[in-house]
Amino acid sequence: MKTLLVILILCLWAPQGFAQTGFSQTGRVQENASMHSHILNANVGYAIYLPPGFDGAARRYPVIVLLHGAADGQPADWFRFMATDRVLDRMINEGEIPPVIAVAPDGRRPNGDLRNTYFLNDADGGWLWEDMFLKEFIPYIDRFYPTIATAESRTLLGISMGGFAATVYHMRHPERFGAAAVLSGAFRTDDDTVQMQQPAFDLRFGGAFGAGLEGEARLNDAYRASDPARLAETVVAKDVRLSMDVGAEDPFFNGNAALHLALRNKSIPHRFVVREGGHEWSYWDSGLPDALRFLSAHMRRRD
Repeated sequence: MKTLLVILILCLWAPQGFAQTGFSQTGRVQENASMHSHILNANVGYAIYLPPGFDGAARRYPVIVLLHGAADGQPADWFRFMATDRVLDRMINEGEIPPVIAVAPDGRRPNGDLRNTYFLNDADGGWLWEDMFLKEFIPYIDRFYPTIATAESRTLLGISMGGFAATVYHMRHPERFGAAAVLSGAFRTDDDTVQMQQPAFDLRFGGAFGAGLEGEARLNDAYRASDPARLAETVVAKDVRLSMDVGAEDPFFNGNAALHLALRNKSIPHRFVVREGGHEWSYWDSGLPDALRFLSAHMRRRD
């Protein structure tokens, strides 16, 4: 009788998912980690999620790089506003995706400089965020965390500005990043860029493309080198594993649709999803599980 009572208490107390897989576990998040960059001569902050059962030594894990949005976007947004850690916990415990490490670097400038980086190098060489990311940050994560350091096991997930960068990185460097998932990517057409109000352009692209540019002058070499629709002209179709999810009322809908058409016209397979909604946290929340499933489907272990 006592044994039966103990079993009943445990069953009532057990977390969701216990019945088939044992006690569910939670990962952990460190929000205020940092790495010193010699390229930027500054510390670069990051937040990192370590999966359930992580012990730092017994196994190696695929990596998802999380790229945040613009304005006041920062790495902690993924865990404070989107509860990405809880979504990952649930999907890992339920076997929908493998255990992964998820790391969110800080794409902001230091000292209160509000100009967006778009996770790119400045056109004038003043702030080389992309160089830091590729040459220092990714190697740092592979060195100090038990990652599977191959393109097949390293993917990108971005919202808004971060979705733009995730697409550019994947298309430029398929040998480094095996897939990219984008929620409400901040893609603009040429006309969108030309017609931006000057303060808005300088805030968003004054670094990456050049400050003070007006009209057609904005469509310069720096812009063209980072325009996903133009990158579609140069990529090899088999190297692209891209998912785009955008709301029907999103202000970046036209840019997303233009990229979709550019990829389709080049017969480049990709995923293009349009749902009801706008450029907002609730939309990204609802799209996160499907984005993670897409990335998981394209992870391969070859270490």
